[in-house]
Amino acid sequence: MQKFDEKSCGLVIFRKEKNENLFLILKYPGGHFDLPKGHVEDEDSSERATALRELEEETGIKKVRFVEGFKEEISYTYNKKNKSSNKHVIFFLGETDEKDVKISHEHLQYYWLPYEEALKKLTFENAKGLLKRAKDLL
Repeated sequence: MQKFDEKSCGLVIFRKEKNENLFLILKYPGGHFDLPKGHVEDEDSSERATALRELEEETGIKKVRFVEGFKEEISYTYNKKNKSSNKHVIFFLGETDEKDVKISHEHLQYYWLPYEEALKKLTFENAKGLLKRAKDLL
């Protein structure tokens, strides 16, 4: 069993506009494009609570309906302060009616994009896989 240095939770978040699903993609200061996610905190009551708290902190979005049947886990290693860190992230799928996003200092921009454009915009293959699985469920 692999040991993880960090655990985060996030959301593949979408909203409907004109019979089309638009997915939220965030641009990070490192230049990459990814989905909203963040570290589990001691006060979080559940993985879903972490995902909702992080979404609100990073985007201002508060109202989310979880899509049942979607709980995906990814793991990866990245360089954190010149040290290798193993990260485990649990993603849920959520729908919102909110379109106004107030990004935090942790991000540079946001995009509501249709599936094909969102897929092209995402930097990492694991995020692209999450988006594909979300689309398949929807």
